[in-house]
Amino acid sequence: MELTTIWFALIAVLWVGYLVLEGFDFGVGILLPVLTRNDTERRVLINTIGPVWDGNEVWLLVAGGATFAAFPEWYATLFSGFYLPLLLILVALILRGVAFEYRGKIDDDTWRRRWDWAIIGGSALPALLWGVAFANIVRGVPINAHKEFTGTLFTLLNPFGLLGGLTTLTLFTLHGAIFLALKTSGELRGRALGLARKLAVPAIVVAGSFALWLQLSYSDKGWTWAAVAIAALALVGAALAVRADREGWAFLLTSVVLAAAVVLIFGSLFPNVMPSTTDKAYSLTVYTESAAHPFGAASTHYTLTVMTWVAVVLTPFVLLYQSWTYWVFRKRISTSDIPAGGGLPKIPAAG
Repeated sequence: MELTTIWFALIAVLWVGYLVLEGFDFGVGILLPVLTRNDTERRVLINTIGPVWDGNEVWLLVAGGATFAAFPEWYATLFSGFYLPLLLILVALILRGVAFEYRGKIDDDTWRRRWDWAIIGGSALPALLWGVAFANIVRGVPINAHKEFTGTLFTLLNPFGLLGGLTTLTLFTLHGAIFLALKTSGELRGRALGLARKLAVPAIVVAGSFALWLQLSYSDKGWTWAAVAIAALALVGAALAVRADREGWAFLLTSVVLAAAVVLIFGSLFPNVMPSTTDKAYSLTVYTESAAHPFGAASTHYTLTVMTWVAVVLTPFVLLYQSWTYWVFRKRISTSDIPAGGGLPKIPAAG
């Protein structure tokens, strides 16, 4: 297998990690005004992701960095063409991160309420726009002979793109509700399970519609039907699991759904990394640019070789550290763990 193909697959794996982990972060933020009745309960929700949300974003940074290094032409066309949506995502993530740190700095309800809205918006907007972006990547965008995006923001706001955004928004919200059922106890856990049961059906309808549309219209590979089937079975299984109050299994299954969605998208793309709707010949591919592949987007073999060795050496340490973080903060959280007053929440470690 060529290094270009390996790195295409590795970038897909990085996106699986990001969407699964940051997905429940977004879901928790979106549900902040839905599941809580007072500030103490809101602090419980924030506390469930407090030790891990910033580490989860590392997957996005690594995915972006790997794309830049392994497929610079893909990175250049993608980030220039999707500049405004990606800028909005960046601003939303910044505001969200600041809100986590600042909402408890002043003991004032108005102060905390404003930062809570920053958390909600900073979670909902990326959850929507990531789906729009991935849907347009697999659908294709106007790219000319100079490898330049020639569309506008409204080019991306097509029906398929908007359905993709609604799909990620719905799945992340469901994923977050199940995560909260897994991480909280008492009344909050009951509310989270109840909401997850209500969200399961619309998630099946929306995600199923998106997957079928993608497979029938934008995939020319029969094997990607397996990804569609796995996603469908896992989503139905998650719905049944939450009805049986088995939130652990439900969380595992929604994680499988998100992983299968990435496999479907990247599998449908290959060997392209960014199809062109202007002319199929202008589609960027996983190959290194050459006479045989004039629209190849990959770096040279030497660059990919160096990157591979760096990844082999450093990746295990990153995985071990993040796994250790989740293990340390594995306990359920309740309102009794939250100290009185408006200070920062107490994050209980495993004893």
